Amino acid sequence: MDFDFSDEQAQLRDAVRKWVDKAYSFDERRSVVAAGGFSASAYQAMAELGLCGLYVQDAYGGMNMGPTEGMVAMEELGRGMVMEPLAHTWMCTAVLQAFAPDDLKTEWLPRLAGGEALLVLAHHEKGARYDLHKCHATAKQVGGAWQVTGHKSLVPAGDHAHGFLVPATVNGQLALFLVPRSAATVTAQAYLAQDGSRMSELHLKDAPAQLISLDGLDALQLAVDVGATSLCAEAVGLMEKTLTLTVEYLNTRKQFGVAIASFQALRHRVADMKMQLELGRSMSYYATLKLNSPAAERS
Repeated sequence: MDFDFSDEQAQLRDAVRKWVDKAYSFDERRSVVAAGGFSASAYQAMAELGLCGLYVQDAYGGMNMGPTEGMVAMEELGRGMVMEPLAHTWMCTAVLQAFAPDDLKTEWLPRLAGGEALLVLAHHEKGARYDLHKCHATAKQVGGAWQVTGHKSLVPAGDHAHGFLVPATVNGQLALFLVPRSAATVTAQAYLAQDGSRMSELHLKDAPAQLISLDGLDALQLAVDVGATSLCAEAVGLMEKTLTLTVEYLNTRKQFGVAIASFQALRHRVADMKMQLELGRSMSYYATLKLNSPAAERS
């Protein structure tokens, strides 16, 4: 099996790394946190790099790439601890392409690929404990149009999003809907998460919605799997950056007149860190390679 990256993938990694180093320094990240945990200009810059349309088919203005390119890009974004919810864009575009009717694809995918619109997944509910089967939000048809009522938590950049992918029950069955932002029916209360990123509580009351799929569990599982894989790659990038900074410190910090990198106990700990990094990387690669597999094998 060939684990080498193609020239195109290497160029993508280099482009994202250069952007992170130039535009998303640690001081810049601090300023984003201070400003509320989301930077529209940073998100737009990623769109200009083509990252928002990475998973989108070229028929809708995307780059028509796949999970490996996503992993490469997300590792580099992890090195900079980039907070803008790019992974949610990938999750939503993957779900729309796999499950949505053509009119929804035509309406949303080109805008998502160009960074003109932001969709995020809003599926967490209090007390659900990450069980995708548990959903208290409900949907009903009124005059041939769908309406969704419910409360979702931990919605990334909810007050900046143009719409939400929302699971809701229909006659006891889980379905998935796209709820465009509407001032009359959507309230997004914003706050900072533990890492400084922007989250929201989303309250829906008879919110107008567009049906993506009545087979909501399969669609939701795909979104979650794409998100988990992206998070693994992001974590690998962050781990690698952490190890690099640690080694730099060990080589410059002196104690008893010598660099502390010369101390055997610390060298052993760095070796352990390196082994854990490579273990994490191998699992990230494995998850990425399985992302296009059948649902049960993928999860």
